[in-house]
Amino acid sequence: MNSWNLKILSFAVILMIGTSKAFAGAGIATAHSLATEAGISMLQMGGNAFDAAVAISSTLAVVEPGSSGMGGGGFWLLYDAAKRQSIMLDGREKAPLQASRDMYLDDKGDVIANLSIDGPLSAGIPGQPAALVWLAENYGSLPLSVLLEPSINAAQRGFAVSNGVQSKIKWRKDQLKNYPSTAEIFLNGGNIPEVGELLVQEDLANVLQALAERGHDGFYSGPVAETLVKGVQEAGGIWTIEDFNQYEVAVRVPVTFTYRNMKITAAALPSSGGIVLAEALNILEYYDITKLDEADLIHVVVEAARRAYRDRAEYLGDPDFVSVPVDMLVSKNYASGLNQSIRMDSATKSDDLAPITVTTGEGGNTTHFSVIDSNNNMVAATLSINYLFGSGFIPPNTGVLLNNEMDDFSLRPGSPNIYGLVGSDANSIEAGKRMLSSMTPTFIEDDQRIAILGAPGGSRIITMVLLGILEFEKGADANSIVSRPRFHHQYLPDVIQFEKNAPNADVLSALESRGHQFKILDRTWGNMQTVIFEKSSGTVSAASDPRGQGTSWQAN
Repeated sequence: MNSWNLKILSFAVILMIGTSKAFAGAGIATAHSLATEAGISMLQMGGNAFDAAVAISSTLAVVEPGSSGMGGGGFWLLYDAAKRQSIMLDGREKAPLQASRDMYLDDKGDVIANLSIDGPLSAGIPGQPAALVWLAENYGSLPLSVLLEPSINAAQRGFAVSNGVQSKIKWRKDQLKNYPSTAEIFLNGGNIPEVGELLVQEDLANVLQALAERGHDGFYSGPVAETLVKGVQEAGGIWTIEDFNQYEVAVRVPVTFTYRNMKITAAALPSSGGIVLAEALNILEYYDITKLDEADLIHVVVEAARRAYRDRAEYLGDPDFVSVPVDMLVSKNYASGLNQSIRMDSATKSDDLAPITVTTGEGGNTTHFSVIDSNNNMVAATLSINYLFGSGFIPPNTGVLLNNEMDDFSLRPGSPNIYGLVGSDANSIEAGKRMLSSMTPTFIEDDQRIAILGAPGGSRIITMVLLGILEFEKGADANSIVSRPRFHHQYLPDVIQFEKNAPNADVLSALESRGHQFKILDRTWGNMQTVIFEKSSGTVSAASDPRGQGTSWQAN
C-alpha cells in the first residue's frame, strides 16, 4: 500500500477515534483533507486548538501551494477559554528595509506593469514561520517538532495533485516556468502535472525540519535565511539578512463590536476586515433585515459596504506607522451619520461620496481554517501569499514559494491593485511596514451559539464574512452559511459583482431601476470554512465551502 493510501486509511481511523468522549465539542474545517487530518491528529495526541492550528497552517503550506505557504503570512484569531481572552496574532509580511515609496513607478510616476506582482521584487518578508513558532511556544502544549511532522511528511512523501491544484498551476504556468527552481517543483518536465500525480517538495521539507529543530532561528537566521536572501538578491530582489533579523510577529487587540444581539470579534489592523465589518454592520442595524425582500437586502448591504470600503481606502494602514481613527470608524454615531445619505429607492453613486483626501486582492488564492477543541479554545486563521502562487519565485534549494504581498500597498495613491482596491497615503510603501489586508478571521457569538469563520477571496473576503454573519443572525447552520450565494461591492469600481448563480431577473431589474450597475461573473468565489458551537448542548457542527475541496470534522 503506498503512502497516499496509508494516509487516507489513517484519516479514516482518526475520524472514528475522534468520536470518542475525549473529543466531545471539537470541530475543524479546512480547505484540504490532509490539513484536517493534521489538526485531528494533534487533538488525538492531547493537543489543543492552538496545536491543531500550527499543524493545519504548516500542512496547508504544503498541500495548497497556490494559496498560502512558508513564504507568506496571515492572521490567527485566538480565543483562550481559560483566560476568556481573544487576541490576534499578526504574522503579516513586512516591506523589506530597502523598499521605498515609489519603487514600482517609472520616471513619469506611472505604475510599472506586473513589477509588484511577478518575481522576487514583489515579495514582502514572510511572517508565517515566525507566527507558527510563537503560537506553539505561547499557546501550544505539544513540541513544535510534533506539530510540524504532518507537513514535513506531506512535503517529503508528496501529496496527490487534485483538480483544484492542477487548475491553479495551469492558470499560472507562464509565470511558474520563468524560474527553473519553481518549474522543477510544479511543472513536470515543463508540463502540467496529472491529477493524482504525487507532488513532492523535498527542499520545503528541509526548511520545515529546520524550523522544527531550531524554532524561529531555523528560518530567520543561519543557512535557511542565507539561502533565501542569496536567491532573492541574485534574481533582482532587495531582501537582506537584516530584514530577517528584525522580523517579529505582533500581538493585536481584535476589533470587537455588537450587531443587534451578537458580539463580533474580528481581525484588527493591518487587516481592514474588522473595521470595515463594524462600519457596515453598524449601518445595517438601522434596517430590519428579516423583513426585506431580496432586492432590498442587496441594496442596503451594497450601500453599507460602499461607505465602509470608501473609508478603507481613505484611512486604513499599518497602525505601527499611521494614525487611524478606529474609534470613530467603528462607532454607532458615525454609522448613524453615514446612514442618513442612504435612500431605499435610489443607489448612491460612489463618486458622490466624499472623495478620498489624496486624488489618486488576496484572491481565491488565500486559505482559511476554523478550529475549536473540547475545552472551547478557538482559532480562526486566514493565510495568504496573495495572488495565485504569489510571486511565482522560489529561491533555489529552499522550496519556499514567495508571496507578492507588496502589491497590497498603495503603489501610487488611487492606483488600484490586482484586486481593484484603491488606497491613500495611509497604505503607502515604507521600509518595515505591513501592507493593508482584507483577511478577516472572525468569531460570532449570541446567546445560543458561537461561530468561527472566514474565507479567502481578496477584496471580497469582507463581504463574504458579512453575508455569513447575516446568515448566522437568521439561525442558519454551518452548511447554509458556507453555501450562501454571494455578491460584492467595494466602493470602486462602482459595480455589484454576483456569482454565476445570480438572483433572478426580477431582482436584477429592481436593482437596475434604482441605478445600480452589476456584473454577473462566470464563476463562484471564496472557500469559507465554518465551525459552530451550540452552548446549551455542547455540540459542534462544521462545514467546508462546497465551492472548494475542503473537509470538515466534528465530534459530539
